[in-house]
Amino acid sequence: MDYSLTFDCGGVDWNEAAQVYLRAPLGMRIPGRLKKAFEASHIVCFASQGKTLVGLGRAISDGIYQAAIYDLCVLPEHQGQGLGRDIMKALLTRLDVEHVILYAVPGKEAFYEKLGFSRMLTAMSRHRDPARLAAGGYIEP
Repeated sequence: MDYSLTFDCGGVDWNEAAQVYLRAPLGMRIPGRLKKAFEASHIVCFASQGKTLVGLGRAISDGIYQAAIYDLCVLPEHQGQGLGRDIMKALLTRLDVEHVILYAVPGKEAFYEKLGFSRMLTAMSRHRDPARLAAGGYIEP
């Protein structure tokens, strides 16, 4: 696959980025809010094939101890070809911290395990709509 990775938000079409999430399918994202989230992140990564955005991801971090990777997303026709792995490795290479956590889409945990992630036994979370997350298999009911 011929694609390029970039690491800044300049020139990103946020409507196109929101469509990547919708098609992935990771749900609907509002372009303006997506832009704000990526611009507030510690590290961002965008994968393009020509002028077409095909994948993206981001991480927040304190830069020393902790980081969290969010929103790793690849268009369906580019999944299974190593692009998600390449985006993740690019983010991890730029995170010089002791601990990195992430949310995994239920059923995709093995992908992250291949990249060195382990399942956590003590993680806790709080959400505005816990019923929706429980129904999706993200949290215990």
